[in-house]
Amino acid sequence: MLEWLFLSLPVAVAYGWVMGRNSLRKAQRKQSSILSKHYYKGLNFLLSDEPDKAVDTLIKMISVNNDTVETHIAMGNFFRHRGELDRAIRVHQNLISRDEINSRQEALALVELGTDYLLAGFLERAEGVFIQLLENETHFELAQKKLFNIYQVTKEWNKAIELASRSIQVTPKEQHLYLLLSHFYCEQAKLHLEDKEYDKANTLLQKAVVIDGTQVRGWLELGKLSIEKEEYAKAVEYFSEVPKRDLDWLSEAIPHLEQCASKVDGWVQLEEFLEPYWQKCASSYIAKVGLIARKGETKEAIDILVAQLQKHPTMRGFKRLLALYESNYDGQAAQKSLEHLQGLLDKQISQRPKYRCHSCGFSGRQLHWLCPSCKKWSVIKPIKGLDGE
Repeated sequence: MLEWLFLSLPVAVAYGWVMGRNSLRKAQRKQSSILSKHYYKGLNFLLSDEPDKAVDTLIKMISVNNDTVETHIAMGNFFRHRGELDRAIRVHQNLISRDEINSRQEALALVELGTDYLLAGFLERAEGVFIQLLENETHFELAQKKLFNIYQVTKEWNKAIELASRSIQVTPKEQHLYLLLSHFYCEQAKLHLEDKEYDKANTLLQKAVVIDGTQVRGWLELGKLSIEKEEYAKAVEYFSEVPKRDLDWLSEAIPHLEQCASKVDGWVQLEEFLEPYWQKCASSYIAKVGLIARKGETKEAIDILVAQLQKHPTMRGFKRLLALYESNYDGQAAQKSLEHLQGLLDKQISQRPKYRCHSCGFSGRQLHWLCPSCKKWSVIKPIKGLDGE
């Protein structure tokens, strides 16, 4: 009897293994059948233009098979592209709430959810999602970019400064971060200037030129602040730094330098400053001609201006030439004609843009350090040519 039991034991084990395997296969087939049923049911709802039912059906699938996470992400993106942001958010939120998904899948779902929130205008929620993604090395750069965009829209420059400073510590070789941080300091300083908090503004502007001294904005703003505080000598020092950083911005500094010269009788110093630059743009040669005319040497001023206009014709230069002719003519009829011509030129100049984006081509009369069109910093510059410098 005992021998028979020993002989039957392997048979029992084999039978149990076969039955267990069959049971597992049966469960897998059942699971696959349920998955297929839900999948095709959801697809049918979608094709029948019943997206609400499709979302409900697809959400049920997640509890059946973890491998459908990417499908759900794609389905959420489909709803987003259709403009159905509430459904996209619902799908992506459901994914994140599940314990079954791994960390990589959760990060992918968070990226999509943050994008949903941005497009829906839920900036605070989007900020929370992308702050969470800053801890993920794979998605750090994307989260950083999205957060910068949010803070630029909401004008939360303190948060932008904090993020840019943190990012520089993580990736110190990324030069564009220094440019961004410099502009963020200037934007925060602008808010303090509006409240007449000059010391706070000055501190931030000093940080701007330290973090990226190649950017002219900080120097220009420091010069304007010094004029506001009636510190004209210091203002001249700051404006004098502008052409050393970027000669294209000399035209922005010259009117302020002329203002300083008029306050402290610094015409000689202004002439010395202009000497190496006076043929570089319309503003500089107009300023040079103005200094010569101021000494009473009108004919020499006219000759110099005519020579410059032959090389680099501009509407502003021609307008200045008419003004010199007008001051040198006695005839009433001629003077009237010149005044009329000046009026026409003024009208033409006032209608032309002064600045153009070198990235997207946006143009306008108002200076924007952040291009309103392509949302890039430091890409707008004064226009050169007949209508500009």
